[in-house]
Amino acid sequence: MSEIIASLDIGTSKICVVIGAQSQYDPHKLEVLGMGSAAADGVVRGMIVNIDKAAIAIKQALQAAEEDSGININIVNVNISGKHVTGSSHHGSITRDSIEQEITIEDIKKLTSDMYRIVLPLGTEIIHAMPQEYTIDYEIVTQDPVGMSGVKLEANFHIITATTHAIQNIHKCIKKAGVEAEIVMASALAASLALLSDEEKEAGVCLIDFGGSIINLVIFFDAIVRHTATIPLGGHMITSDIQQSCMVMERQAESLKINFGNIQPNALARQAVVTIPGLRNRRPKEVVTTNLTKIIEARVEEMVAFIHEEILRSGFYEKLVAGIVVTGGSANLPGIQSIVQQITGLDTRLGFPDEYLEEGSRKQLRDPSYATAVGLTLAGFKALDYREAYYRSAQSADLDFAKKNSKKAKKPSFSFARMINKTKAFLVDDYEDN
Repeated sequence: MSEIIASLDIGTSKICVVIGAQSQYDPHKLEVLGMGSAAADGVVRGMIVNIDKAAIAIKQALQAAEEDSGININIVNVNISGKHVTGSSHHGSITRDSIEQEITIEDIKKLTSDMYRIVLPLGTEIIHAMPQEYTIDYEIVTQDPVGMSGVKLEANFHIITATTHAIQNIHKCIKKAGVEAEIVMASALAASLALLSDEEKEAGVCLIDFGGSIINLVIFFDAIVRHTATIPLGGHMITSDIQQSCMVMERQAESLKINFGNIQPNALARQAVVTIPGLRNRRPKEVVTTNLTKIIEARVEEMVAFIHEEILRSGFYEKLVAGIVVTGGSANLPGIQSIVQQITGLDTRLGFPDEYLEEGSRKQLRDPSYATAVGLTLAGFKALDYREAYYRSAQSADLDFAKKNSKKAKKPSFSFARMINKTKAFLVDDYEDN
């Protein structure tokens, strides 16, 4: 069996653990071995605010997953979210020794690692540094410079940062729960691994993750992450609106939203009355479903308007050929897809994390609320940027080539340019010695 991968999704409403491995039948899919979840405690708006309570909840989810799979977990891929997670653009460059030398993967790694040394606002750290286009000697612009020649190598980067204390709190929590983090990934990027096809990323697509207290947004174009944002709104605001307008308890408002919330175009034409048990010695309350629809619709329209503004601000609105993909717990609200499409004017579909799940995987996981957990597991063998996997394959092939020829007579140096021209998929099995 392939290497075991475990993910830990720390959300505002629930904490979820998924244990899986790369499918032996389809290397692009995930075989789910076990899962577990627990009610989130000590987490507010995606951030850990009580380490002890959060650690207990994480431990409960881990134990449930371990019992379900029969596998003990020591290392996990974990998400990070919250309004403190922000994206910005930066520029980097390196100067190489000679124009005769081809640009190598090591040059790319050096340029990227240099980005982690940029001066940031006090108390923040980089969690992702993602290259956009590269420029060679101020003239040639390319997405993949490996194998080309030049002295000055530059690139624009999309940088995602998070507050240092939030990152430290995650590590403290999971360590208290008995595990360590191998990958810390922004929630929206993790969800994108589970939901978006390569064709959508190439054409231009915006992923919207409606969480309990925040909305995460990520835009892909030309198969590269171009823009990320966090909007401090979420499903809990809808629950709060219902609670205040209908004068019911929070748990009753949440139940009304989940069981009777409907913002489909014909929802106002179907009126019904829902009876809510009253508090001690008080009469039951009656809630009309059409009023419930109006309450929910008003808040959802406000949230989608903020999303629309953010997409316009990104500068990629006109390039989103694949439109919008909506996921997260609030994506289960009937009619949300049509409202997003109506307000933004972009084709919209719901995102279910089933495309990369092996046949017969847990039905429970095929729900938008589990997109981040599934994506974090896929992160064990699936790359955010097509160039990541490509470079890894190239580096591995170069190493194998060197080992293979270490005891032979000296031959011309291995050329990435020749291999890149030979095949974009990097099928090194066909490569033969000169």
